[in-house]
Amino acid sequence: MKLIVGLGNPGPEYESTPHNLGFLTINLIAHRLGIEVRNRQCRALTARTVIAGTPVVLAKPETYMNLSGLSVRELVAEHQVDVKSDLIVIYDELDLPFGAIRIRERGGTAGHNGMESILGALGTDEILRIRLGIAPERKVSDGAKYVLTPFRKAQDAVVDEMLDAAAEAVELILKEGPAAAMNRFNRKPEE
Repeated sequence: MKLIVGLGNPGPEYESTPHNLGFLTINLIAHRLGIEVRNRQCRALTARTVIAGTPVVLAKPETYMNLSGLSVRELVAEHQVDVKSDLIVIYDELDLPFGAIRIRERGGTAGHNGMESILGALGTDEILRIRLGIAPERKVSDGAKYVLTPFRKAQDAVVDEMLDAAAEAVELILKEGPAAAMNRFNRKPEE
């Protein structure tokens, strides 16, 4: 069983914000599979499915971003998931250029409160993650406000491309492993 967790904040006011790219990726994967992520379990909305022949639980923690680790720890225990090999976390990354996608098998949090919570709850930094770049064009004085401000219409095409890439990355990880996904997606955007 693989556990794929998209990070975000519940509620319509957060729906189309940079901080909800994890939720939006889970929604896209579910939509493509013709399922809904609506079962309540372990303080998250979940759905069971199969991707690339692998049984999967899709999850969107409802604990709000800063407490994501509470839900993820419960989901890991409930589904007896091996954190190092069977967990994928998808989230926004202020330190990456807008539209970029990076996959890593371990590492720090770059100040991302959701990942801080998860690493603290699970006691390891060896967690496969798909990071989605949201760096603004210009420096912002209030990063917290920026990540909770809805995307502008002009950003929609890039957001859609990034979500498509993240969904494809999940499928490739499940088919061929993290290394294949990193080789394909961890490149500089085309100039």
